[in-house]
Amino acid sequence: MFPPNSHVLVLTGPGLVADLRLLTEVADREFAALGVSGMVSAASDLSGFRAGLGSPDVLVVLPGPDPEARALFAERPDAVWLDLTKADAPLPASVDGAGGTGSAGGAGSPGGAVDTGGAGSPGGARSTTGTAGTHIHGRGVWGLTWAIRHAVHRLRRPAHRVAYGDHPDQWAEVRLPYGAAGQAPAPVPPREMPAGAPPYETEGQAPTVTAVRGTGERTPTVVLLHGGFWRSIWGADLMDALAIDLAERGFAAWNLEYRRPDLHGWDATTSDVARGVALAAESAWGPLVVIGHSAGGQLALRAAADDHRITLAVSLAGVLDLAEGDRRHMSSGAVAVALGGSAAEAPAAYRRSGPLERLPLGVPQLIVQGGGDDLDLVDFGRRYARAAQESGDRVTYLEMSGDHFDVIDPASPIWRATAGAVAEHRGPS
Repeated sequence: MFPPNSHVLVLTGPGLVADLRLLTEVADREFAALGVSGMVSAASDLSGFRAGLGSPDVLVVLPGPDPEARALFAERPDAVWLDLTKADAPLPASVDGAGGTGSAGGAGSPGGAVDTGGAGSPGGARSTTGTAGTHIHGRGVWGLTWAIRHAVHRLRRPAHRVAYGDHPDQWAEVRLPYGAAGQAPAPVPPREMPAGAPPYETEGQAPTVTAVRGTGERTPTVVLLHGGFWRSIWGADLMDALAIDLAERGFAAWNLEYRRPDLHGWDATTSDVARGVALAAESAWGPLVVIGHSAGGQLALRAAADDHRITLAVSLAGVLDLAEGDRRHMSSGAVAVALGGSAAEAPAAYRRSGPLERLPLGVPQLIVQGGGDDLDLVDFGRRYARAAQESGDRVTYLEMSGDHFDVIDPASPIWRATAGAVAEHRGPS
């Protein structure tokens, strides 16, 4: 069952540079939107900050610049830790290893099962028990909105974390289809299990689903790829709400984190996406769908071009023309920074990664675009859909009212239309 609407405590550390009244206004709006109670508490010194960390409440922590306060991360690895400024490295993990960190993410409620650590190859994740740590950074005051959302989402709908590599950012959070309203996901015995299929949530393996409850139909698996113009300040927490919505609709939802190119280079990003999708594919028993938002839309279509186990690729407000995006200097030159140079300087990277350059993909596609979004993204979406259709690909273009974030808001009409279209897709028989 759902846990009760626990109280959320936003705790600020000594020396934090931010207007407390503004933080309270932002937090109060988000508490009301999520239907929870909460408060903002400012600690003026280290002892008060340490005392606040002992609260039984759902914690969102803004430690501020004090090194001693920041060093207390290991004492509450279950909290969501938020830096308003960009951090060069994530906060350290807890000593016992149960609190694996990344630039964003986190799973489970306190005491829940979480997979952390290195895998090396798909299916080889080691399992630990604890709550995964979360560090969100570099989004300014707006980051508080995302931190509160993440804290509440993972409490209400815990996920199972699976690592696909040794780096802290190589993991996916898996939410299996939910049963009756308010219940945790449960294994559903198939009418006929494929030979060699791994059991549900076996120690050290990715969770596996078999059939939609009570129907015997194959359960679709959806891999979610977050956006953020490929920058490390944005992470998988952006897709929490969609992952939960998809699990409630009967999908197995894999919310994938990956190393971003501003810190690790473009090859690391594309390799991580390929490995994460491969792990989901090995664990799936049914159609495999990849959904990407913004920069993740480009990653989703590239993944579909490379891995034809994917039966549907969905772009939500995707950056689908990399060369033109570079020429238009989108988001202060984000495309060239991500790919290691301009289209003229790194032509091979653009050829391998540009959705337009990879046509035909040979995979059905759904291109979704909010009409109120950045006009360049609207332009990219319309032109890409036409080019994909002309190449012979099966493409559906869906444009409705909405902005850049409406396409990942479960309450928005454009997402409901998108989810309906994805639900109709069952892939090859």
